[in-house]
This record gives sequence, C-alpha cells and structure tokens, in this order.
Amino acid sequence: MRTSIQLIGVAFICLLLFSVFSFKDNSGLTEVFNLKLRNANGKPTALSDYKLTKGLMLVFTCNHCPFAKLYPARFNELNKKYSPKGVPLIAISSTDTITYEEDGFEQMKKVAGKKHFNFDYLFDDMQILAKKFGADKTPHAFLLWKNGNDWQIRYSGAIDDNGAEPDKVTEPYLAMAVDSMLMGKEPPYASTKSIGCQIHFRPKK
Repeated sequence: MRTSIQLIGVAFICLLLFSVFSFKDNSGLTEVFNLKLRNANGKPTALSDYKLTKGLMLVFTCNHCPFAKLYPARFNELNKKYSPKGVPLIAISSTDTITYEEDGFEQMKKVAGKKHFNFDYLFDDMQILAKKFGADKTPHAFLLWKNGNDWQIRYSGAIDDNGAEPDKVTEPYLAMAVDSMLMGKEPPYASTKSIGCQIHFRPKK
C-alpha cells in the first residue's frame, strides 16, 4: 500500500512539473510577437512580421561569447536550408550591453555584415524576449511552431552536439526538430542543455 501511494505521489509530481513547464513555455507568446525590435539590416522587425511561416527557429546569441562565435556559419546554413520550407532562422541578442559593450547594436550591424548573415539579427535591448522564453545561454535555440492561431515551443536547447568541431556533429538537435515537425512527427528531443555563455540580465531597478 505504501509503495502504491509513493508511486502515485511521484506520478502526480511529474504531472505537475510537466504542466508548469508547458504553461511557462507555451502561454502568452502572442504578447511578445508584436514587439518591434531593431534589426541589424536597418528595418525594425517583430516576430508577427513572419506571417507565412510554418515555424520559427529563434536563436539567442551575441557577439562577445567565444562559444556563440562558433555558430554564424551554421546559422546561415540552417536559414538557407529551412527558410524556403517556411521555417526561417532569427537570431536575437539580449545580453546586457552595459556589461558587454561588444554586444551593442552598432557592433551587431558590423558582425552581421562581416559574417554575411542571411538571416535577421534582432536587438532585444530591454531583454524582454530572453526573459519570456527563458533563454539563459548563448547560443540557446527555440523552435516555435504554428498551431492554428497559436505558437508552441516544440524544441529548446543546443543547436547541436559539437560546437567546436562542426564536422563531427552527430546530433544536429535543432535541424532534427525542424525535420520532424515538417514530417508531422514529434521532435526526437523536446529539450537539451544549452551550452555557452550565461546571458547577463540587468538587475531590476
């Protein structure tokens, strides 16, 4: 009897944790979709501007982080492959620019030009999107998928399993999630651990 009660208790806790996770990640996303952010291409952009998409690959990244610097070429490849399929990549910089001047908007424009970004690079200077999505590292990827008039987070975590050596990647997590969703299947991973530099949030005043 005691074992049965314990199992029921564990199941209840797991269900509660799952519910909290789902609520945190999927609720109220619409409220941030109309937020216009400065874009490195010079045109203010909101997530709601991507009207004809099936999904969005959001990647929180920055200029200063050594780990994030390993990924621009892969970002270009992901956007080139999936944007024509209705799933563009959007990079977002939310790091505190007082702590890291290298992540300022003018520097973002320079990096976007130097690295020939083929995707939008948005400046979340008020850190609203990073806090809403729960991003904590750079890079930290989120796959959003349109479900009717709503958006859901279908993947959260690392881009792949080898930042330093792209030729040795065995599990391209984000690409795997996109491929699965395009085929009408569940992603093999709902989440993985993002690895990189901590996003520095300004203290509340």
